[in-house]
Amino acid sequence: MLLAIDIGNTNIVIGVFNQQQLIGHWRLSSTITRTSDESWIIIKLLFESAHLETASIQGMIISSVVPNLTEVFVQMGDQHLGLNPIIVDSSLDTGVTILYETPRSVGADRICNAVAGFARFGGPLIVVDFGTATTFDVITEKAEYLGGIIVPGIEMSANFLHQRTAQLPKVALTFPQRIIGRTTIESIQSGLMFGVVEMVDGLVQKIMAEYQQPMQVIATGGLAAVIREQSAQIKHIEPFLTLDGLQIIYERVKLI
Repeated sequence: MLLAIDIGNTNIVIGVFNQQQLIGHWRLSSTITRTSDESWIIIKLLFESAHLETASIQGMIISSVVPNLTEVFVQMGDQHLGLNPIIVDSSLDTGVTILYETPRSVGADRICNAVAGFARFGGPLIVVDFGTATTFDVITEKAEYLGGIIVPGIEMSANFLHQRTAQLPKVALTFPQRIIGRTTIESIQSGLMFGVVEMVDGLVQKIMAEYQQPMQVIATGGLAAVIREQSAQIKHIEPFLTLDGLQIIYERVKLI
């Protein structure tokens, strides 16, 4: 089995694969004070709850945008599994050529999304990831990572609005029944949710205009399914795209 770990600024997503099949997945908070031993105890408990054996783990791969936590899980793999995890970055031969001016600055999660998106849908392709930040990644028909867009995520925007304004409440991230809010909560929800839809659809159209041809659009991340309900551009939802990318990269690197 393969242990795949995607470490983000807000959440850590853990997946376990048997061959190419995702047979278990969990989401943890990105607690930077957690030690490697504590992380191992959590993983053992998660495996036990799913009736899986940690002794069956034969490989480990990590995508991370939090360097301190990367080291924690590298130590965990070494101390408790006897494994040296593969760390995803731009130096790996992933099958996708990175055309960013500074390839090292491309987040590992974005590389994974590009790899999995191209493997599933081919190109040209736009991947929208609704995470701590909302990212747009553009992949060409030649499996080239062309670049993208980064904007604040929906939850980040909602939290900032609540924390920086004395009288505005924190709201549920759902669509209100109407665009013109008749309460403060409805007004905030309308601005956040419909605003994100308009942003996503508008930016996708601008990307296609610059690329000068139609592109497939897929989405991943916690709120992807919710946003798709109102989006005219998002056609497919891939909830485990980053984990799938980790599995594909592991299999490719292992064979090199």
